[in-house]
Amino acid sequence: MTEKRVYNFSAGPSMLPLPVLEAARDQMMNYEGSGMSVMEMSHRSAVYQKIFDETKADLKELLNVPDNYDILLLHGGATQQFGTIALNLCEKGRADYVVTGVFSGKAATEAAKFTDVHIAYTGKEGGFKHIPTQDELDIRDDIDYVHICNNNTVMGTEYNYVPDTKGAVLVADMSSDILSRPIDVSKYGIIYAGAQKNMGIAGLGVVIIRKDLIKPHKENIQVLSEYDTMAKAGSMYNTPPAYAIYVLGLMLKWVKSMGGVDVMYERSKKKAAMLYDYLDHQDFYIPHADKDSRSNMNVTFTTPNKDLDAKFVKESIAAGMTNLKGHRAVGGIRASIYNAMPIEGVEYLLDFMKKFAEENK
Repeated sequence: MTEKRVYNFSAGPSMLPLPVLEAARDQMMNYEGSGMSVMEMSHRSAVYQKIFDETKADLKELLNVPDNYDILLLHGGATQQFGTIALNLCEKGRADYVVTGVFSGKAATEAAKFTDVHIAYTGKEGGFKHIPTQDELDIRDDIDYVHICNNNTVMGTEYNYVPDTKGAVLVADMSSDILSRPIDVSKYGIIYAGAQKNMGIAGLGVVIIRKDLIKPHKENIQVLSEYDTMAKAGSMYNTPPAYAIYVLGLMLKWVKSMGGVDVMYERSKKKAAMLYDYLDHQDFYIPHADKDSRSNMNVTFTTPNKDLDAKFVKESIAAGMTNLKGHRAVGGIRASIYNAMPIEGVEYLLDFMKKFAEENK
């Protein structure tokens, strides 16, 4: 563990790779001889335009984004897109939502302000432990789109397939697993993500949208929700979240230096397997998610009771870890092991878990 730094298992804002932090530090006062910080420079300047263009190009390369898609870098994280998607995509006035956790539920609630939302599946009664199979999805005919949340940070579940939407546009919130595994962008109409998990810092929303879905906006919506306006302006209708975009660029260069998304995927599988293999071969901790629905990004479990949950969190902090307390909707423990979490951090957590279990049986 780096001196004076802890292993940060936060679900978001999440830890950043040390090389990214060091690059931001070294460039803080004077970015590449410009005489100023990125936080100070005009988004209209040539030096910032270069940062912006390289960031989009690196994201396009890493995710193999086809040429018939645009990449928008916008304010408001993922949450801003909950309503924006409905405002832009709804022509028939009908959209189906698959609710597998907290944020897909919030997305459905927000979209229902603007269109007829049908819940094609909800895992609420089962505690959101399960990702539905294709047969469990009640997708209507003649709809504008189907919305899913690819990975559920709160519950620790993740899709391992791409749903068949009967020809409707598929929209996916990939906030917490984007860049952690290869994806076929062409199977989605829109992929969107908040940056503060695998892509950088809070405040930035990344939208990868098929260009034919960018249509003339409705007259009665706010300008920052107009995809056509934002696309035409190159995401710079107004001042963008400039520093967050710069950090995204640093993150993308780090992923490239590590070997790309394929390498991130192998690392993610290895880290998750280390924790799940232990959880499945002991009798102290109780995993939350069903085995066939488990997330590689967020590992959720409980101890035998709430008092021990609290003790686990308290002692983990003393041991040099942080943000292992589970979300209030689930309780227990949540270890978020995004791309930036090194394998050594997972090993450190495992050693602690084993020791804690022995001492508290």
